[in-house]
Amino acid sequence: MKASFRNLLFVVLVGAAIVLAPHFVYPGFLMKAFCLALFACAFNLLLGYAGVMSFGHAAFFGTGAYAFAFVAKSHQLEPLTAVAVGTITAALLGLAFGLVAIKRHGIGFAMVTLALSQLVFFLALQPPLNQYTQGEDGVQDIPRGMLLGVLDLQDTLTTYYVIAAIVVIAILAIRRIVQSPFGEVLLAIRENEQRATSLGYHTQRYKLIAFVLSAAFSGLAGALKALAFQFAVLADLSWHASGEVVLTSLLGGLGTLAGPIFGGLLLTGIESYSAEINLPAQMVIGIIFVLCVVLFRRGIYGEWIHRRQARLLLEEGRRSPTSQSPPCQHGGAG
Repeated sequence: MKASFRNLLFVVLVGAAIVLAPHFVYPGFLMKAFCLALFACAFNLLLGYAGVMSFGHAAFFGTGAYAFAFVAKSHQLEPLTAVAVGTITAALLGLAFGLVAIKRHGIGFAMVTLALSQLVFFLALQPPLNQYTQGEDGVQDIPRGMLLGVLDLQDTLTTYYVIAAIVVIAILAIRRIVQSPFGEVLLAIRENEQRATSLGYHTQRYKLIAFVLSAAFSGLAGALKALAFQFAVLADLSWHASGEVVLTSLLGGLGTLAGPIFGGLLLTGIESYSAEINLPAQMVIGIIFVLCVVLFRRGIYGEWIHRRQARLLLEEGRRSPTSQSPPCQHGGAG
């Protein structure tokens, strides 16, 4: 009962924070943080739970943004439908990437995804695709429209609540995935792929599904960012965006549900505050990353969770009665 009450209290506090936050913090900052947090959670699904490293996730993030921009601006699709189009397009691209790269392992897989991501970047910059992506200018002035014909998303506060709701639902979906039997198999593959194979699991198929799901959630994050800021640019497809999501996940803590969320909020806050005080954001992030590697090997949130669990186990061991073996009695011949 105590644990249930604690969980309920946590949910209430988080819900209240999301509802009240835009009245104290600039909504644009919060929407950017939410999109980065979802992007990091999507990446963490692949690396943190399946143990598969990708350097090309910006391709899915940017594709989701551009697909949303195209159908929302050129075809005037309803925002939720346009977001779905961006998500599905990113998932299909993820399937194509996965079919090419899935037989590689370790750094080989990462390098293939990076190469494919850069291919997508240069295709978006060159004819004939640049007539849709607008090249280096990007797609600007994307209309937000009316959500389901009811909610006017031209209002920034309304857009914030819609994006927050979608991000929360997506993160809960990721949570359900990693806590399902499918997620347990991913953990087994991460820990020992050969043993998982010997148990009869088709590990490449599981990794491919995880890759496609990760790509879909990344595309959803990109589409939501395009909805929030009404533009899609080449920076969303660049290798810098891939590096940023890796850094975000490592800062927060891989293999945890809340770690990437914490990392997304932290990284967005650092970038925003650095810009206000005229400090190079990349330098500040680099220093924090080095400190994190030295002091928090599991990420900031991941290290906190590890130490908390170790402390609880230690306290539990102290409370439990120590078992003492009865003294041995030696009988003597007399």
